[in-house]
Amino acid sequence: MSTTQTPELTGSNTEGKHLGLALAVIAGAQLMIVLDATIVNVALPTIHKSLNFSVDNLEWLVTAYALTFGGLLLFGGRTGDLFGKRRMFMIGIGIFAVASLLGGFATTDVWLIITRACQGVGGAIAAPTALSLIATNFPEGPLRNRAMGVYAAMAGGGGAAGLLLGGVLVDLVSWRWIFFVNVPIAALILFLTPRALNESSTTTGHLDVPGALTATGGMLALVYGLSNVASHSWTATSTLVPLGGAAVLLTTFVLIETRTIGALMPMSIFADRNRSGVFAMMLCIGTAMFSMFFFLTQFLQNVLGWSALRTGLGFLPMTVGLMGAAIITSRLIGRIGIRFPLLAGPAASVVGLELLTRLSIHSHYDAILIPLLIVSIGMGLSFVPLTLAAVSGVRPDEAGLASALLNTTQQVGGALGLAILSSIAINAARSKYTNLVSAAHGQASKTAADIATTHGYTTAFQVGAFIALLGLIISAAVIRTPPQLDTAAPLHVGA
Repeated sequence: MSTTQTPELTGSNTEGKHLGLALAVIAGAQLMIVLDATIVNVALPTIHKSLNFSVDNLEWLVTAYALTFGGLLLFGGRTGDLFGKRRMFMIGIGIFAVASLLGGFATTDVWLIITRACQGVGGAIAAPTALSLIATNFPEGPLRNRAMGVYAAMAGGGGAAGLLLGGVLVDLVSWRWIFFVNVPIAALILFLTPRALNESSTTTGHLDVPGALTATGGMLALVYGLSNVASHSWTATSTLVPLGGAAVLLTTFVLIETRTIGALMPMSIFADRNRSGVFAMMLCIGTAMFSMFFFLTQFLQNVLGWSALRTGLGFLPMTVGLMGAAIITSRLIGRIGIRFPLLAGPAASVVGLELLTRLSIHSHYDAILIPLLIVSIGMGLSFVPLTLAAVSGVRPDEAGLASALLNTTQQVGGALGLAILSSIAINAARSKYTNLVSAAHGQASKTAADIATTHGYTTAFQVGAFIALLGLIISAAVIRTPPQLDTAAPLHVGA
């Protein structure tokens, strides 16, 4: 059984000073980064009109961020281990701020897509180092558990908060402010970081650039190929070529990692049974969470005709439920262990997603609110123990790797899941619409289009529920933990 090894603490935090400010800096940065994964969703119709986006290019405003963010998280975590976590944290925040500023001034679709990708690069450096800085600045036990709880709440609640803030800014100011708002926040974080956070020790080694390029390129090709299924087919050249390229690149990545000293993702990180199970669960949770945000947002605006602001407000209960569940779980986990929340969390997500499959064009908000709360509580129960288990038992020099891989699985699960579920939703909607028009003797109508579109979304929710169920099965079959944890002692989660 393994225990978390606490890196040597230096500076004022060893005396118990500035811990509140340190947590505020880390949590604020994490919220800003995760928030940007969803804040664009409610602004898509407005951006589409403002910059004359094509329908195909519009979806890349979401995908470009997710792919560079998820694809480079391992690389970003490794830079923190080699060059100092606080230093790389600040560099990542700086890149994120500059990209946000340039995105706000975008005048073409290509310009905005490129800046979204650059935001992902900055986030990929800052996010894993932010989580690692908790281990560097907070002593193991109740203080670190509570810090992890706040961090996990930001990581989970940021997605819903992004929808709310995006709706407010789009309706009351301008879509450009969904990017501009990051600049003063990032500037404040950069100012406070040297004053609140200790620098970590560094390790010797080199950056695995070939690994980073093949991993990112492989995932980009995979998502691109899966996205083409909706507009073409599985046998189309535009689908097979990127999927074949993804297979080659990802196979090359695995070969590089098994033969390279100082590999980006040494396979030893998967030796711990619990940690491997946690990564697999986060892959499933990422798919379920991203798909719910995306399709429910589209349903509210495209079918029910809600404004961006009303849509954002509609997601507010989810933010409250998720963050509340995460904070409560962090306080109780020392007494109840991580086993119960890792079973109850995915189970609640399955129930909530199943309820969303019952939506229709006549649904009222109460039909959305109840499943929204159930899913948010389920995710809030899951994030804290998943985060603690992922970084527990790793060597100090691999803390960045473990935290980056946890974030990577969530982002990759979201990007891949969204590509697959979007294709499923589009094909289901097309089939339903064809049947409705045929039954109406060729008479097309707005009602038929809305019914078909809703059918596509509910089909995606159904598949998302199956994926969440897979996460529950993994938790039950793989995770092995003691029934009780002592918050005053090191956290034991190893097999």
